[in-house]
Amino acid sequence: MAEKLDLSQFEKKMIIRPMEHKDIQHIIKMQEVCFPGMEPWKVAHLESHLEVFPDGQLVAELDGDIIGSCSSLIINFDEYDDRHTWDDVTDNGYITNHNPDGYNLYGIEVMVHPDYRRMKVGHRLYEARKDLARQWNLKSIIIGGRIPNYYKHSDEMSPREYVDAVGRHKIYDPVLSFQLLNGFTLMRINPNYLPDDKRSQKYATLMEWNNVDYRPSSKRHFKTSYPVRICVVQYMMRKINSFEEFANQVEYFTDVASDAKSDFVVFPEIFTTQLMSFLNIKSPSLAVRKLTDFTEEYIELFTDLAVRYNVNIIGGSHFVKEEDDEIYNIAYLFRRDGTIEKQYKIHITPNERKWWGISPGDSVRVFDTDCGKIAIQICYDIEFPELARIATDKGAKIIFTPFCTEDRQGYLRVRYCAQARAVENQIYTVISGTVGNLPQTENMDIQYAQSGIFAPSDFEFARDGIVGETNPNIEMVMIGDVDLEVLRRQRQSGTVRQLKDRRHDVYGVNYKK
Repeated sequence: MAEKLDLSQFEKKMIIRPMEHKDIQHIIKMQEVCFPGMEPWKVAHLESHLEVFPDGQLVAELDGDIIGSCSSLIINFDEYDDRHTWDDVTDNGYITNHNPDGYNLYGIEVMVHPDYRRMKVGHRLYEARKDLARQWNLKSIIIGGRIPNYYKHSDEMSPREYVDAVGRHKIYDPVLSFQLLNGFTLMRINPNYLPDDKRSQKYATLMEWNNVDYRPSSKRHFKTSYPVRICVVQYMMRKINSFEEFANQVEYFTDVASDAKSDFVVFPEIFTTQLMSFLNIKSPSLAVRKLTDFTEEYIELFTDLAVRYNVNIIGGSHFVKEEDDEIYNIAYLFRRDGTIEKQYKIHITPNERKWWGISPGDSVRVFDTDCGKIAIQICYDIEFPELARIATDKGAKIIFTPFCTEDRQGYLRVRYCAQARAVENQIYTVISGTVGNLPQTENMDIQYAQSGIFAPSDFEFARDGIVGETNPNIEMVMIGDVDLEVLRRQRQSGTVRQLKDRRHDVYGVNYKK
């Protein structure tokens, strides 16, 4: 009997999959082959694509080799000038202008290795893009297409005449002909789209594919405003006799925030050290270790309050002992749907190391909430501008900073840096601090604070960039509204546009996680 033939040895498997960091060098080499004479991607471009919108970055792989790729981002196309350039719509190739609430998928590049053309690789990538548009419920896909054979006809034809001839099949163009066959229709022709695209004479055809499965959603209507209400608690540190007393004070402020229909209530850094006032432990390092015993009660308390009062809580921060027996300063986000996130303090002050032996965290996190993306940067962390830039690039629109400072100089470091972060990143920043004193608690005896909410400095916002602030050194709350729609518009067309005008060619922040 004849031996059964092993068909697997003849198989050639082509897949379309998400791009990964390991693919970056392969893609850059392939681009040099696909587009000779044009400036290829830099590693920083593709790393930014994967950081900002990983779903939009795809590769075609055949038997383990990268043979094609495409890159996309989401925008509201109406926000861009009719004569926009590739640099305009891609933030100079870094796609940090990606808008997950946008209506249109914008394709910024498709390429197929010359050795693998006529294998329907490009078609597969385009179909994957259409699936992505359906998955994200986007109105359309828009592309700025090259016309790489135009240089052969530019002496006798205008770009419009050339495009018309390609559309009537009188001339073949490898890009435009392909796009028309894939269901894209011509919107207009943009001059000076890609300055280094000599074959297209810098022209590009703006093409669109409409998603017939698009379903209008109420949350995607054009917004005239997107208000978020924030209640900032300036918390008085005073002696208490039990965890229940602490819980009663916390619940009172949560109730106040809820009555005002706040979306967030923010408590200060390490305000749980108030619990030390009844522990009667003189050694600061031993007192901190004992304080960590309250971690589960603290988490249970704030989770219950967030759900019961229907408000997202930035639970200040708390010292937590983890499995490695190290103690960390951790800020928790208690969402009103009952879910929990945490952000470790990354930069530890000399005082925290000396008295308490606190260990640093090592990641910058950005959290999804029902009011957009937010970040938490604890006290000292807001004094390092790289962290706020990383959080902004990850999509944060508000950075919350619980802080604890003992004197005016320390407070002003936090305040001035929070205001600077709001300006340079075009975001809102919020600081919440402790006041009062704990005379019998070593290293927590005095406090100084003036809490507040800060905005970028431009016409759309409050004159001094201050949404609101508390009076210094008294226990109180401050409630203020920030508008994420105003923020979005200011980023696009403000007097200055720090995010869009960054010189990626000169400098950058390299996040190593």
